[in-house]
Amino acid sequence: MKKQMLTAGVDEAGRGPWAGPVYAAAVILDPARPISGLADSKKLSAAKREQLFDVIKDNALAWAIAEASAEEIDTLNILQASLLAMKRAVESLATPPQKIIVDGLHCPRVVMPARAIVKGDSKEPAISAASILAKVARDHTMLTLHQQYPQYGFSAHKGYGTAMHQAALAAHGVSPVHRKSYAPVKKLLN
Repeated sequence: MKKQMLTAGVDEAGRGPWAGPVYAAAVILDPARPISGLADSKKLSAAKREQLFDVIKDNALAWAIAEASAEEIDTLNILQASLLAMKRAVESLATPPQKIIVDGLHCPRVVMPARAIVKGDSKEPAISAASILAKVARDHTMLTLHQQYPQYGFSAHKGYGTAMHQAALAAHGVSPVHRKSYAPVKKLLN
């Protein structure tokens, strides 16, 4: 029997928001411990993602979560910052994978073979698992940032460009965790 190649699924969360870091996760699933209910994190309820977050961490062969800060996003651009977060997650895995599969069109620069899969988060369980870890970790960070900057309502919109967020920006100006290269934020700085 051919030995299964150790493959890590990789995905990011938080490319669109106007504030906070972008997160990425890498997960190597254990074929001996399948996890039911894995799906694209965007298609799951917050409660289901929270539940799966712990199940994934308890049952995966290896997992890692990494981020790129708002400053890195502003310096590099969101695509490069997302790829940097992915690279950090892959390189943080306790067990190095032999290959990675990544949701989307682009792969981070890593030493092992990498393949991008469009809509991979709904096709590949390891990518689904990574999408869930990245999303939940980012949501947790946005709740922490809400404690620091309650006037922006991060607990409600997680940094995404809602009318509420727009109004808070207009009323309170730009915080240190806002992405200053993003048009709605940049406009307020000029």
